[in-house]
Amino acid sequence: MKIYFVRHGETDWNKARRIQGQVDIPLNEFGRHLAEETAKGLAEVPFDICYTSPLDRAVETARIILGDRAVPVIKDARIKEMAFGEYEGKCCSKKGWELPREFQRFFDDPEHYIVPDAGEGFADVKKRTGEFLEELFQRQELKDASVLVTTHGAALAGILNNIKGRPLCDYWGVGVHKNCAVTEVEVSDSRARIIAENVVYYNDEVAPWEE
Repeated sequence: MKIYFVRHGETDWNKARRIQGQVDIPLNEFGRHLAEETAKGLAEVPFDICYTSPLDRAVETARIILGDRAVPVIKDARIKEMAFGEYEGKCCSKKGWELPREFQRFFDDPEHYIVPDAGEGFADVKKRTGEFLEELFQRQELKDASVLVTTHGAALAGILNNIKGRPLCDYWGVGVHKNCAVTEVEVSDSRARIIAENVVYYNDEVAPWEE
């Protein structure tokens, strides 16, 4: 099995550095452009199936990448973005910061992140994304398939933290992936190996999300 994990394209809230979480914000025009460029880069991949977060920005990214391929698209809530509860909609840029000081742990110290009301912790996201992976890896009918998975920054970091077998303190790994960045994973006998991580197929400049 080959899996291509893709973070969704840019949204207006990404651009404004507002925390989206599970608020259903659509792609903006630049986000669609990034997805279209990614579609060109993955044009030769014979996708057999797609799993996507049910949030529109991930679903639209998937549909743009797939183009006219007749591929089943399955929405799975286990790979939707981390819930931030009362922090959703707040600005997290250094210049426009609208959050409690301790929210900095989200970036620097995920193991001790203080979960806001109606939000999720890193362990919660790691658990549900891990359950998604376990089920996917065991699907024998997909053992030779090419699979597209479209998801979100924090959810994707949880997926890769599971694959790498890293502790929660190393949740972010190489950092939050760029919008529409692709990570290719090969799965054999339920064991996953990362072939390439955080690869982009566009030449546009996308600023790091915490700036």
